[in-house]
Amino acid sequence: MGQILDWKSLKTEIDRLRAEGKKIVFTNGCFDIIHIGHVRYLKNAKNLGNVLIVGLNSDSSVAEIKPGRPVNTESRRAEVLASLDMVDYVTIFDEDTPYELIKHIKPDVLVKGGDWKREDIVGSDIVQDVYSLPYIEGVSTTELIEKIRNLYPL
Repeated sequence: MGQILDWKSLKTEIDRLRAEGKKIVFTNGCFDIIHIGHVRYLKNAKNLGNVLIVGLNSDSSVAEIKPGRPVNTESRRAEVLASLDMVDYVTIFDEDTPYELIKHIKPDVLVKGGDWKREDIVGSDIVQDVYSLPYIEGVSTTELIEKIRNLYPL
């Protein structure tokens, strides 16, 4: 089971892991309602290194970029992510993007979903190994929420 850490504690842990020769992978997102697309994505991300860190958008940063969201609170989203076998660490960030967090922890590998072009991935100017993993059509959180709304209109 993964751990939920603040930035300072995470940096200390990363320094320890690097001293052991571990390759650090970082990804980020809202992860509002975990679905099969997230699970496959996180498994693939973990396979790119030894340690997977998920930067989780805070409730306020999700609300800025996705009106009417999040559905689940940051503490609940963090707990669900940390319970996944492939996730080693979760840390929450308040900014619109994880740029400052990426600068702070300096991961070896940066990963985003296939709907992102490499040059548009935040932090790609900091991290040398940047990957855009395949996107699974039809399983986005937004699509799931819309489907539920259509099935159960208010």
